[in-house]
Amino acid sequence: MPAQFSRRRFARRALGAAGSAAVAATGLVRESRTSLDGAWSFGPLPPGTDPATVDDHQLSTVAVPHTAVELSWGDWDPARWEQRWLYRKRFTARTEPGLRHFLRFEGALTSAHPVLNGRALQPHAGGYLPFEREVTALLGAQNDLDVVVDGSFDTEVPPNGESSDGRPSSTAVDFWQPAGLYREVSLRSVPADHVRDVFAEPVHVLDAARRKLRVRCELDLARGGNYLLRAEVRRGAESFGRAERPIRSPAGRHPVELAVGDLADVQLWGLDAPHLYDVVVTLVRAGQPVHRRRARTGFREARFDRDGFRLNGVRRQLFGVNRHQFYPFAGAAMPARVQRRDAEILRNELNCNMVRCSHYPQHEAFLDACDELGLLVWDEPPGWQHLGTGRWAERAYRDVHDMVVRDRNHPSVVLWAARLNETPGDAEFYRRTDRLAKELDGSRQTTGAVLQADHGTTDFQHDVFACNDYSASTGPDGRLRPELAPARRDFPYLVSEAVGTLSGPATFYRRTDDQPTQQGQALAHARAHDLALADRRYAGVLSWAGFDYPSGNGNVFRGVKWPGVLDLFRVPKPGAAVYRSQVDPLRRLVIEPSFHWDLTGSHPVGELGARAAIWSNADRLELFLDDQPLASLLPARDEFPNLPYPPFFADFSTVDGMPELRIDAHLGGRMVRSRRFSADRGADRLALRTDDRSIASGGADATRAEIRVVDRYGADRAGTPGDVALEVTGPAVLVGSDPFPLAETGGVGAVWLRSRLAGTGPVTLTAHHPTAGSARAAIEVHGPPAPT
Repeated sequence: MPAQFSRRRFARRALGAAGSAAVAATGLVRESRTSLDGAWSFGPLPPGTDPATVDDHQLSTVAVPHTAVELSWGDWDPARWEQRWLYRKRFTARTEPGLRHFLRFEGALTSAHPVLNGRALQPHAGGYLPFEREVTALLGAQNDLDVVVDGSFDTEVPPNGESSDGRPSSTAVDFWQPAGLYREVSLRSVPADHVRDVFAEPVHVLDAARRKLRVRCELDLARGGNYLLRAEVRRGAESFGRAERPIRSPAGRHPVELAVGDLADVQLWGLDAPHLYDVVVTLVRAGQPVHRRRARTGFREARFDRDGFRLNGVRRQLFGVNRHQFYPFAGAAMPARVQRRDAEILRNELNCNMVRCSHYPQHEAFLDACDELGLLVWDEPPGWQHLGTGRWAERAYRDVHDMVVRDRNHPSVVLWAARLNETPGDAEFYRRTDRLAKELDGSRQTTGAVLQADHGTTDFQHDVFACNDYSASTGPDGRLRPELAPARRDFPYLVSEAVGTLSGPATFYRRTDDQPTQQGQALAHARAHDLALADRRYAGVLSWAGFDYPSGNGNVFRGVKWPGVLDLFRVPKPGAAVYRSQVDPLRRLVIEPSFHWDLTGSHPVGELGARAAIWSNADRLELFLDDQPLASLLPARDEFPNLPYPPFFADFSTVDGMPELRIDAHLGGRMVRSRRFSADRGADRLALRTDDRSIASGGADATRAEIRVVDRYGADRAGTPGDVALEVTGPAVLVGSDPFPLAETGGVGAVWLRSRLAGTGPVTLTAHHPTAGSARAAIEVHGPPAPT
């Protein structure tokens, strides 16, 4: 069973720089990371304006992580953010002798120009990976930090490129990129002699007698001389092995390697039991520890072969989706807690065992969650259908380096994309990126997603051939249905995209669309996975896509792409039913229709004829109308012979009136679960639910509040008109629309509650709908964790 989500541990990791915290027990000089999130001064910076000439009173106060402009759930306009913005932070710092200090930015879209105490630091161009600047000589007890963030669409920065008419335009990329200091900012303080980087690489994982951990470190030494480097594998207070090595080195940066053996007792990291260990590296001088650094790892062997993918020697069919990191109202500026929630949805609710981070490296908290939940990851540098030259190519090469170095201790990551998504071939460049990824981490294979038109290319330099496959044929209903191109025989083969809005039955999958369209998404995804399961050469399918996302390119309605099996608000659509049902019934018995039980509305279930799909992992379903028997159903294995749990098809075409539907699920000869659905809208009610019971104060934490209109039994009621008025009391602010346009989003949506910059205590969100009544949800805002 997947590891359950550890909110407390993840809260510490989000604010406490997990993987680099020092140990205080022996009084050694500590490494610390001080969060600079929360309150910043902010405002637009007109062209030619020196930020030093901008007075504080000209700026407003905002909370970082932050998007530069207010956003709705759709209809984003890039012209509003494509300019320069000024972020200003005044902060205090410890400046004791013997410490070095680094400003760390986890992500800023698109270019950042930091200035500390009047001194310009080296700028950074690129929005999806962290960068650091040493500020030891500039830091004082009181400090002024200005960061100019340029949100212009710069064609010299991946993934950007020229549009089809040859002009620079943000529509050249398939996803909007709203500007801002949208990930965390911190001050990292370390001893003068310190361990700059640790890569913990498990070796001979499947041979307990030879199992070891190769620990590759980079030391940054201010003095040089004689040192001892020690590495220990731990889980909590338990030690599993250690090794040490004497070192004599001059001042400067130096790579050092040592190996920890005798690790027969460690447990392997897997999909159902993702065991994790801390690797504690200690630098010792003159018998005294001077720095200690931690990295987290898991012991597992992941391998793609021509007959599929194996984890720890066992073939596993990959079953997953692609993920974009963008949210309504906030762009990408959602805190670690919210990012981690996506991983929990994918693993525990959609039963995915792999996710592709399309098409850029995503928040590290998302990867932390994947590590803990047993969700495999394809990691990818920024890129989308454009391969530049010169400075663009240098930055793309840098992105591959920075991605691998940041993420190589995550056991969930099993593939490096060393080729940018859907780009033209370039043998010289991609040999370089492939070689770079393997020099930095030789334990993982490389890949890169090619267009379907390039399925037969010979210009491929990587280990695993991945194809964005939108092959299609016309089905019996006259609509498109997905097909799969034959798996390549000369490479391990993975379908990196399928279905989307290109090979499924429709261009859009919205809750406002008719029932055949919404259900058609579930059937299309089921077909793609079923086809891949028929041939072991397919390692699996990562469908397009997990979530709807904002875009100005291609099939767009109201500034949104609609291929997600979940919507922008992270609420499952009817198309998600196939994913929700693919789970062992002994773990969770599922009854999930991919239709709405609506007989008299604008989209009645009768539109589906005899093809109303109910997704379940039961052996048999018994259907009742007003508790009178209607049908006994078996799974449609003739249509989906390879899918572990095919749908059941029911015929409601002759049903009239407003009867209740009851579905009883039978397993092993007995009834194990029952669900009811009401067609009577008179008993509908408003439902409100938050993902978390509490969040941290200070303005940098948030949680989602899901808004639904449901029937008397709690099933979604699609197509409910009217707006929802929202009211927040307590130390939190609403991130979302008030009133919320429920009719536009199909009767389901969400807003987020973000802590205020100051204050703790209870928060109440109250929602009012003109016909569905009122609902309340409560959370607590607590004090932030102590700095590490």
